[in-house]
Order: sequence, then C-alpha cells, then structure tokens
Amino acid sequence: MDILRFLTAGSVDDGKSTLIGRLLYDTHNLLQDQLEAIERASRNKDFLDLSLITDGLKAEREQGITIDVAYKYFQTARRKFIIADCPGHLQYTRNMITGATHSQLALILVDARKGIQEQTKRHTIICTKFGVQHLVLCVNKMDLVDFSEQVFQEICAEYKGFLERLPVKTIHFLPISAFWGDNIAQLSSNMPWYKGKTLIQILENENFSENISERKRFQVQLVLRPHQDYRGFAGTIMSGSFKKGDKVKVLPSKELNYVKHLELAGKEINEAHAGQAIVVCLQDEVPFSRGDMLIEADENYSENQNIRVLLAWLDDRQILQVGKKYWLQKGSKLVKCVVKAIPRKLNIQTATYETADNSLYLNEIAEVHLRLAEPLHFDNFYENAPNGNFILVDEQSNQTSAAGVFEEYLQA
Repeated sequence: MDILRFLTAGSVDDGKSTLIGRLLYDTHNLLQDQLEAIERASRNKDFLDLSLITDGLKAEREQGITIDVAYKYFQTARRKFIIADCPGHLQYTRNMITGATHSQLALILVDARKGIQEQTKRHTIICTKFGVQHLVLCVNKMDLVDFSEQVFQEICAEYKGFLERLPVKTIHFLPISAFWGDNIAQLSSNMPWYKGKTLIQILENENFSENISERKRFQVQLVLRPHQDYRGFAGTIMSGSFKKGDKVKVLPSKELNYVKHLELAGKEINEAHAGQAIVVCLQDEVPFSRGDMLIEADENYSENQNIRVLLAWLDDRQILQVGKKYWLQKGSKLVKCVVKAIPRKLNIQTATYETADNSLYLNEIAEVHLRLAEPLHFDNFYENAPNGNFILVDEQSNQTSAAGVFEEYLQA
C-alpha cells in the first residue's frame, strides 16, 4: 500500500484544520479516546469542533488558529496518508514552506464567502515553486453561500487565471463544506450540480507524481570506519538506483570507482532505490567524505560556482542584500556563498516577475544570483527536486534565513 503525503494551505480561517478533522472522522481514523477528548473540548459549543484534532498547541486552541505544522496519519482501504496542516497566517510562512517541501499534493482551501485572498496566492506560489505541482482547490463553507454554483464557478475562474503563470501539473476543483462533510467522503445532495469526485476519491485514486528523475544521486551523510578493513559511506539515495558492481563517479574529485557492495539495515543487498537509507562500500580507496556525491560514471554533468536560484526569504531580523555572505546547506554539504545580484522579485498578486531593488524582505520570493566558495553539483529543481533544493544559514546566528531551489548555472 503506497503512501500519499499532502498538505492543507490557504488563508486564515478558511477551514484547513476542520477539513483534516472531517477526513479523519469520516474515514473512521479517530480512536475512541481522541473522539472523547474532542467531545469534552467542545462541551461549551453546540457542535463537534473537529478542528481541535490538529490544533494541539495551547496557544492554537486559545486563539483559534494554526501556528505550527501539525502532522496526522490515516489510511483507507486503498492508501495510507500523511497530512500536514500548515498555518495560514503570514508570520508563519516559513512553517508552511516546511510542509510544502515534504508533500506531493496540496489542498488549497478558499472560503466561499471571501474568494481568493493574498495568502491563497502566496501559498499556491510556494507550493508550485517549491515542489508541489498537484493541487486541489477546495472551495469551503459552501453552506454559507447557499451552495451556489455561480459562486463556485467564479472562484474557480479567478484561480485558473492565476495558475496560468505557475508550473502546475494537475488541478481539481471541488466545492465542499468541511463542517457538514459535503463532498468529503460522500457526494453532497445539497450540490446536485457538481458531477465530479469526492475528496476521498481524489486522494485514493489519483496519481500524484513527484519531481524525481532516474539519475543516480547519492550523497554521503556519514563515513563508517569501525575497523581498518572496513570503510562504508552512509546516506540516503536521492534519485535513481544503485547496484553492486555499478561504475560510478565520485564528486568533487571526479575519480571513477565501482560499488563493491551495498548494505541496508545491516544486511548486504544487490540493489537499492531512491529514498532508501543505505551504506555504500567502494572497491578502491578514494577521497570521499561527508557531503560528497556518487553519480553515473559516464554522465555528462554540470558544476559551477555561479548559480541562479529562487529564494523565499524567511528571516525576520534582517533583509537579504547584495554582498551579504551566508552558509549554503545542500543536504549534508555546507559551503559559503555570497549574494551577487537580486534581479527580479515575484509579485504575489499576479505571479509575474518585476524588477527588484537589490534587497529581499520577510516572506518575499525572488530570483537571486549566488557565488559559491566551491563548485557544487545541482540538478534543476523541477526535474530532480532532491538534488535541487537547499537553505541559506546566517553566519552569526546559525538560523535558517532562506529556503531555495536551484534553477541553472551562470557564466562567471
């Protein structure tokens, strides 16, 4: 049984937590003690508050908002699911990016009374630009607009126009009421004009492919040397597969070598695939340490110190400016870099680029040119995401300042 990782996103109070609670409730994935706890917490209300299932922090329950990313797990007869309930408030955008980078699908919620909001657009851009290219637009609270088909169609038309400039692979449009359960597990009798699938049917049956190629990519996280006759390299395969006897190239030394054997959970195996945490033993002794990579021996690849990236700025204590220096962390590799240019910013309202002023403020997204202290091997993020993402870390505070994706190499 495969696993689908998805997130809920959208503006404040669009019903994200309630939708997740409804999914768990309607698929009978709540334990009896969980249900009893929600009933006790809802005792002063005249309804069962399903949003409390994910709003677990005390501050969240007091304020009626989501602050942290809450993960929930459930399954049906067809699939297992991991849900990330992401906060809608602007100041928690960095938490939303965390959820997006680990998801295959995004449920973008819209309050039918309010329509498309700025945070709806911001979260859609973050999802599509930072790894999630399969969307379901859930127009929620349809019961509060008398289940109007016209309202639903107008919201869908506006959202379609906004998506024209974004890298979206698939999009579903779904009118729902998370509070009452309309079109969640069962088609709603209140909206006979809707002829599509329920949310559960979409989640169970659709194929949501990820941006992962078949190129061999393995990065070392730890060198194992229990005794002088053993030298193994532990890490997770980013993409592709590795077999015993494969001819590989070691980066950055560019030396050729062969895979002597592979180990998984302490046992020797003949082949390993993307996502598996393994130990690789090479035939010959070569310089190979934390952060270095294995790729296909005969692959034509690029490597450069000058790169063009897309950055989401997450630091509320300072702005990004040309000339600033940071640590760039790509997986287990850490190198210094300097900001060379900030040519364009992304307009959240129109999803188009506009001229930047050589600075980047909190929650802004921009095209940025970086100069690395040493060459690194990247893949275009939209072709092979695991080898195309990174973060920027502040030199003084060691705090994460930005999340980024690689787009292309530049001439010096």
